[in-house]
Amino acid sequence: MEINGQEIRKSEKFVQLLDEVLKAHLHPQDSYEIAALLESMGWNDDRAAREFGVKDIFDLANQMWDELQSKIGFQAFSDVEKQSTSFLLISMIRSFLRGLIFAFPMAISIAAMLNLKFSLWSYQYLSLEQATSIAIGTILSFVLVGGFTQAIARRGYFYIIQGYYNLARKNTFIFIGIGFVMCFLFSLLIILLNVIFNLFSYEMLFLIVVFFFFLTSIWLSVTVMYVLKKEIIFTGLIIFGIFLVYVLFVLLEINIIISQLISLTIVSICSLLLVLFFFKKAAKQNEKEVSKLPRFSITLYTVWPYFFYGFLYFSFLFIDRVNAWSKNEEFMPYVIWFRGQYELGLDFALLTIIIPMGVSEVVVNRLMFDLESSQKSYLASESHKLHDKFLKVYKRMTFFILISSVISSFIIYRLIVWYNDVSIRMNNENILENEVTVFVLFWGIVSYGILAFSLMNIVILFALSQPSRVLKAIIPALLTNMIVGFLLSRWFDYHFAVFGLFVGSILLFYLTTKAVVEVLKNLDYYLYAAS
Repeated sequence: MEINGQEIRKSEKFVQLLDEVLKAHLHPQDSYEIAALLESMGWNDDRAAREFGVKDIFDLANQMWDELQSKIGFQAFSDVEKQSTSFLLISMIRSFLRGLIFAFPMAISIAAMLNLKFSLWSYQYLSLEQATSIAIGTILSFVLVGGFTQAIARRGYFYIIQGYYNLARKNTFIFIGIGFVMCFLFSLLIILLNVIFNLFSYEMLFLIVVFFFFLTSIWLSVTVMYVLKKEIIFTGLIIFGIFLVYVLFVLLEINIIISQLISLTIVSICSLLLVLFFFKKAAKQNEKEVSKLPRFSITLYTVWPYFFYGFLYFSFLFIDRVNAWSKNEEFMPYVIWFRGQYELGLDFALLTIIIPMGVSEVVVNRLMFDLESSQKSYLASESHKLHDKFLKVYKRMTFFILISSVISSFIIYRLIVWYNDVSIRMNNENILENEVTVFVLFWGIVSYGILAFSLMNIVILFALSQPSRVLKAIIPALLTNMIVGFLLSRWFDYHFAVFGLFVGSILLFYLTTKAVVEVLKNLDYYLYAAS
């Protein structure tokens, strides 16, 4: 027999269970996330009905959500935990290095290309057909896997923070499995479209599909290692993979494509095995007892905005390349044709974002810590002081990111010019000889510098459980990037597609900044009502 909601919420057992839920996640987004938390703690429909007289676990989650809503505006006043200067310094250094390390594989690949003329998945002297194929496979892998990386990161952190490493492992490999299935199905679709429309030669089609598959598996592994804070391990794997290519290609004189495919296979397998090993090791040390994962429908509900964002973000990063490479010129044998000068300029420019990523990790972590502490320091009646404080904090953060972006842009540009001078003297090779490369390098640096601001805003919005605001910002930015780049590349020349990236980055920065300011101006609402 069911009892009414007021009686349920007054029971001591209900209060204790609600406390356990809040310990697992202080600010659940809605009743569905509470239901997911309950299921992860071993609750199901039968147990909920038996112990509380509710219809099912969703009914119990609704009761908890109503109880949390009824307490909006009331905040217990407690002392803020003090942190020593040395602890803060160490924490900031760790955050900065964590932001840098995530970008190390990209930097290592570019360094390998400059010095060895090849990396794990590229080679300076590939034919245009081979370069086009690998570029298409690389872009497809990023775009397809973007959503899965966000979903894995979101749910992985969710379980790991609570100590549920076995659940994190199960959930992660479910998404990895789905990612591989989608990769396989998309590969079949590419093959089918090529059979119907004859877009590429069979040799190119083979390279597209193979590099697409192996790079997808590597990017999935990267995400898991980032969640487990093992980024340096993946950096080591990239170095190991490049070393294997060196042994096979330079020492054993095996074809470069075959050498890279062998190396990619070994790195992919090692990555997945290491992920499994790290999960099992962490589970033995920290695992809590738990019955099973929540229903997959609940998991999908909680991660779909982040999944969609991952797809949109990588589409935003690569759409200008698609516009540039699809510009029809005198010699255009395929619908997409690789332009090395354009790619070289963007690859160099992308290095600009490394330092701002480290700074962003520091300032956002500090913001969230201050935010949590301030909830204990301000009464609900003092909410305006909370708003004013964090608007000022946000302005300081913006200043730090601006300074780091300017410094990073200057350092990267000077390093490239220095390397080019050395290359001219030692190898008689001028990598900046082409005007397109210099043009794209300049506007790419500016665009990625602006994008660094946007990424900081996006992390803040995600931390405050506002993924819908991120989607509302990135969709028009992506469309602007696509339309402006397409039109300018057709009206003028292919390298004007970089202006799509530039204008899209400005719009993304404006929309995400506006969203963050709106949230901070109503911070009490988003901290309490939204949770």
